[in-house]
Amino acid sequence: MKELVIISGKGGTGKTSIVAAFASLAEDKVLCDADVDAADLHLVTGPRIRETHDFQGGSTAIINQDKCTECDLCRDLCRWDAINSDFEVDAFECEGCGVCVYFCPEKAIDFPVKTCGQWFRSDTRFGPMIHARLGIAEENSGKLVTLVRQKARTLAEESGLNLLLTDGPPGVGCPVIASIGGATAVLIVVEPTVSGIHDMERVAQLAAHFRVPAMICVNKFDLNLDQTQTIEKYAKENGLETLGQIPFDASFTKSMVQGQTIFEYNGDSESTHAVETVWEKLQNVL
Repeated sequence: MKELVIISGKGGTGKTSIVAAFASLAEDKVLCDADVDAADLHLVTGPRIRETHDFQGGSTAIINQDKCTECDLCRDLCRWDAINSDFEVDAFECEGCGVCVYFCPEKAIDFPVKTCGQWFRSDTRFGPMIHARLGIAEENSGKLVTLVRQKARTLAEESGLNLLLTDGPPGVGCPVIASIGGATAVLIVVEPTVSGIHDMERVAQLAAHFRVPAMICVNKFDLNLDQTQTIEKYAKENGLETLGQIPFDASFTKSMVQGQTIFEYNGDSESTHAVETVWEKLQNVL
């Protein structure tokens, strides 16, 4: 089984639109939306949810007021000042370290695991899909990314499908690390801007650190041809293959508004031909 993860050093590069376009072209695949902090692949794929599961991760202290003697020990020990003068825990401040639970002489503090979000198994017009939604201001996104990828792999194995097409999160943090570990290859989508190039370099170094083969796709390349040349130069000097250049096309945005891929909205355009070229090269790599 092969897994292709599409990532970007920053948000807004058109990564999800390109994943959706690939979904129109790929066969025998499972879609996986690992961008759990800001999942939006479902806006294009229109999933029909078949299964819903809670995601639990981390704990928040809760003080049992009937047992609490207000000895102040828990407040003195809390490094984040999460316990107020009324001996109630601020869930947004609590880091879940458990020190207060361990040292409370009255055993008045509980430490239950909390539900942080949900993950889903769905059907789409492009095939099965695993996706998730992390709760507002919740943490553990890296753990949820790992869970989503595991469930997508299991679903592919059960269905006899040989490709995972994963929409990864942007940036270089924990969720990105969780999304690329063990992948067959990653495709880095980059825009021809100074910040875009800087972030591309960081995520390319991250992929190299984890020994995951990385390739480059320049989106909206014609907005700044000089920066596009800079990207290609960087890729050549660092052993990264540039698979193609996709021109700026407002149809990408219009198709997403309509809940469609670029191929469904306008299947005979310069942009769709460019995406097809990238996909053909990706198939050879995979």
